[in-house]
Amino acid sequence: MTTIKFMEWNVEWMNDLFVAGSGAAAYRPDTEHPYHANSKVTVKQRRTDLSGVINEFAPEVVVVLEGPSSRDELQLFFNSDVQGKWQVHLQPGSSQSIGIAVRTDTGKFAAQPFTVFDTTKGKPDGKAFDDFLYDTDGDKVDEMYSFERRPAYIELNLTGGKKFRVMGLHLKSKGIFDSLEWSRWWKVSEGNRRKIMAQAQRVHDEFVRPYLMNAATKDVPLIVCGDINDGPGLDEAERKLFGSGVEALLGDVWEPQYCLRSALFETLPDKKRVALDFSDLATTRFSDPIFNNVVQAEWIDHVLYTQNPNPWIQNARIIDQLADGSFLTKKYPHASDHRPVVVDVVL
Repeated sequence: MTTIKFMEWNVEWMNDLFVAGSGAAAYRPDTEHPYHANSKVTVKQRRTDLSGVINEFAPEVVVVLEGPSSRDELQLFFNSDVQGKWQVHLQPGSSQSIGIAVRTDTGKFAAQPFTVFDTTKGKPDGKAFDDFLYDTDGDKVDEMYSFERRPAYIELNLTGGKKFRVMGLHLKSKGIFDSLEWSRWWKVSEGNRRKIMAQAQRVHDEFVRPYLMNAATKDVPLIVCGDINDGPGLDEAERKLFGSGVEALLGDVWEPQYCLRSALFETLPDKKRVALDFSDLATTRFSDPIFNNVVQAEWIDHVLYTQNPNPWIQNARIIDQLADGSFLTKKYPHASDHRPVVVDVVL
């Protein structure tokens, strides 16, 4: 059996670290300030803190959310700032692209460590993520939806011939960044949640379910992970819609053979599972300007996986505290506004 240390992490606007344009990949000067960070934070501080977290945990696969605009930029980061030798894939298409990095000097991966499935519009593996019609409010009228970010999708090739696949997702943000009249704010909020629900349902219906029905793929272990921008249960807006995104992505209880499992949920003690108490599973925290800047703790980053006879996903956890006892946000305060989610892949 081989154990792969796996990390999923929204690294928060990595694009800010690189010189814009179509030239060779290059970092912005160390003393410049990233566009989406505190004005006192420098590019060098962000690079140091991002790589510091990765180097401390020493993963062998990293799914990067809010990555840079080009594959060469992501490769530059792993070559220059992260320990080990790496090969990367980045699915282009936005200023917050999704990438996957694989460490190749551990002897755990084949000479060709992964195979890429291109989800670009017009490609065979991208069809499920093209614009689509979906009725989210039950009025018998379909609405048009799209994905802001195309998922990254690869098959990892282990030494010895075993394989597993990974899809990295980043669904629609629920954030509202404009000042709006209260009733208008609620309409925008409900619209954001409708879009998350539609995207999540689309991924399950057009990708996960066919994957698990297809004789060629159903026995290949699959991880679907990323920033879903949604957690289990229903918030005030979702109660009006009678549904939420992460439940739609997990699958239909009437077809359990096509459902995904949640690695983090399964770490909860029985009492909290029964009570559906997810308070221990926050992956991001933020000051809520609507409610006097009360700090909200939310579980929106997920590692979901297909069911196999053997427990192939183990030791899931959110990295909040480091091996030396220090807290991630104290030791690496400029890394990201999300916590990494890590699991062991055992095959």
